[in-house]
Amino acid sequence: MTSSQLTPADIVEAARRLGDRVRRTPIMSDPEIDDLLGASVFFKCEQLQLTGSFKLRGASHAVGLLPEDCPGVATHSSGNHGAALARAASERGFEAHVVMPENAVRFKVDAVRRNGGQVHFCAPNQAAREAGLAAWVERGFEAVPPYDDDRIIAGQGSCALEMLEQVDGLDTLLAPVGGGGLLAGTALAAATREKGIEVIGAEPEGADDTARSLALGRRVTNHQPETIADGLRALIGERNLGIIAERVTEVITVPETTIVDAMALIAERLKQVIEPSGAVSVAAMLKDPERWRGRRIGVILSGGNLDAERLVEAWRR
Repeated sequence: MTSSQLTPADIVEAARRLGDRVRRTPIMSDPEIDDLLGASVFFKCEQLQLTGSFKLRGASHAVGLLPEDCPGVATHSSGNHGAALARAASERGFEAHVVMPENAVRFKVDAVRRNGGQVHFCAPNQAAREAGLAAWVERGFEAVPPYDDDRIIAGQGSCALEMLEQVDGLDTLLAPVGGGGLLAGTALAAATREKGIEVIGAEPEGADDTARSLALGRRVTNHQPETIADGLRALIGERNLGIIAERVTEVITVPETTIVDAMALIAERLKQVIEPSGAVSVAAMLKDPERWRGRRIGVILSGGNLDAERLVEAWRR
């Protein structure tokens, strides 16, 4: 595993640097969800973040550290990071080139372009994404990876740090994991508190590379994700895995049907639209409701960039 030198203090410093460049998203709760789980559950609503996901935190932090003469930035992304990087780069007057899999959700492709990014398609696999990014780096653009980067991890950690300031007495934090930037940052943020806070990750059964990597004690390379949660299809990052292995209690895998149930629950009870990736942490609770009884749980709803047109088409069928 690639090591990271990040400390909990780096999360605090990243949050300070971000300032008002990101939205301080609200906390929501619902008594019926609390009754269902026998717990006090607080939802951190990153679907209400600018660009619709937590990704703006890491992207804005990374771009904010670049020099004024930077020629521009490049990345690979399934969508949310690309849109966030495009927005952050645009605010500084930089070009942004985003390599996206050809099967990316069209809504997310359009979001990258709306935020000023230039989209370049590639085959839908990790090797093609990384090769596409490498080509832009060779042309002189600054690589801002979607997750395996200390600048990104530190920025993403500001989400959980903010939540810990908004809600007292949390004993558990739940976050989804794809590439691992959010979960790694969440674990570091939890360590800023003297009281021990358990950090648990959640990922789809069809994209369980983090759980398999933790079980093997090394990063897996055979990764062919099959999940509705398109934002969690990326292979876990090296340095992210190192932080998660050290600081996260467990990564729970959840079936596709439970992810859909979680989306429906949040829509019904909180009146919020979240994308499948954003529902995975909720699905982890629904998978085993008895486990959470008596806890005060902070749950990160990581994004809400859902293709409404596709939902309407499915309904019409």
